[in-house]
Amino acid sequence: MSRRQLHLNAFLMGVGHHEAAWRHPRTDPALITDVRHYQRLAEIAERGTLDSVFLADGLALQGDVRHNALGTLEPLTLLSALAAVTEHVGLIATVSTTYNEPFHVARKFASLDHISGGRAGWNIVTSAGEAEAHNFGIERPAHAARYRRATEFLDVVTKLWDSWEDDAVLRDRRAGRYADSAKIHPIRHAGDHFGVAGPLNIARSPQGHPLLVQAGSSRDGIEFAARHAEAVFTAQQTLADGQAFYADLKGRLAGYGRRPEQVLVLPGISPIIGSTEREALRLSKELEDLIIPAYGLAQLSQMTGIHLGEDDLDRPLPDVGVETEGAQSRRRLVVELARRENLTVRQLLGRLAGGRGHRVVAGTPEQIADQIQLWFENGAADGFNIMPPVLPDGLSIFVDHVVPELRSRGLFRTEYTGRTLRENYGLGRPPSRFAGADGAGQRDLVVAS
Repeated sequence: MSRRQLHLNAFLMGVGHHEAAWRHPRTDPALITDVRHYQRLAEIAERGTLDSVFLADGLALQGDVRHNALGTLEPLTLLSALAAVTEHVGLIATVSTTYNEPFHVARKFASLDHISGGRAGWNIVTSAGEAEAHNFGIERPAHAARYRRATEFLDVVTKLWDSWEDDAVLRDRRAGRYADSAKIHPIRHAGDHFGVAGPLNIARSPQGHPLLVQAGSSRDGIEFAARHAEAVFTAQQTLADGQAFYADLKGRLAGYGRRPEQVLVLPGISPIIGSTEREALRLSKELEDLIIPAYGLAQLSQMTGIHLGEDDLDRPLPDVGVETEGAQSRRRLVVELARRENLTVRQLLGRLAGGRGHRVVAGTPEQIADQIQLWFENGAADGFNIMPPVLPDGLSIFVDHVVPELRSRGLFRTEYTGRTLRENYGLGRPPSRFAGADGAGQRDLVVAS
């Protein structure tokens, strides 16, 4: 199709994105560590020709496990199992640059890309939580320091992915030559954070570079995305906020020699869908009634940096600064939401329970499609990160009822047109930076300042 098309990603989280989903009769919390549950979700996403599925991740147990179904499977391990039961849908995993090493990450994503036939994507995070740092015996690095490390980390990873040229593998059995060693390059990276010799110990993967995704919307995060990301997951509450973020990010790309179509902006949306609007609102109320305030208060206290108790529930959110060394953009979003709509703490907990700051929309399939189309056609989104409130039903209903509505409007594909995740996102395959480099040129190319 010549008309601009939506890109849709399914954000898979346990048995649903609503914090009370595990208590609802339409879910089974026993499925949270069942690989067959996630395989079924990936198959549903592929049935709907969604571009990709995405797994978030953290390196600490967040929140009070008494009141929420917590504990997630390691995403790269799980995505390998999803690759075995799907053929087309992309597979995106979150991996931190703060608590990993570049060689490990480069090798794991290259392996997933090979296993899946070119469907891997890396959601690059710097890890904002203090509990994560304590699991590695350190204090959480400052926000700016985390992004400086992330920039060099990504540089090393992409060098390692490039260290085998595309035609390095010969498989010439008669001559006894498996590979052309002249086309396998050490990277000799020497930087402020890492010293890595290379090359990678696996051949270049089908996509060259797995898709690069970023999810931070702070000042540092937006700049990092403009320079490096190919898809951006973001949380925006209003159309005006979405338009402002979209324009800001796209406007920075030229400074890095990039075009607007090279970065896809995918805001999160949690669709609560019913055959009628009343039915959708009933499901929303059922979930809201299952919220345990103590859990939400603990989460909000951590997000804002101030202690909140039950005595605060029916009061406005106390004065909170928006600057933090943690998750800056999410804290700012939450504070601005409370101020803009004059919400009590209890009301704010209800708004956050469905999507942790992402937009929650309740309505019929047509109404959900209306909202998606509105943002897509008015400079706020290139597509959406779909966050079903309950799983698997929420994803099935979206695929079976909202996707056909989007197709009927000419906004979404009816079949996969590409073989790899990059191709389905409309993005090119990056060449190896070492292709055709001689020895001297190679050294100039790979040594970091």
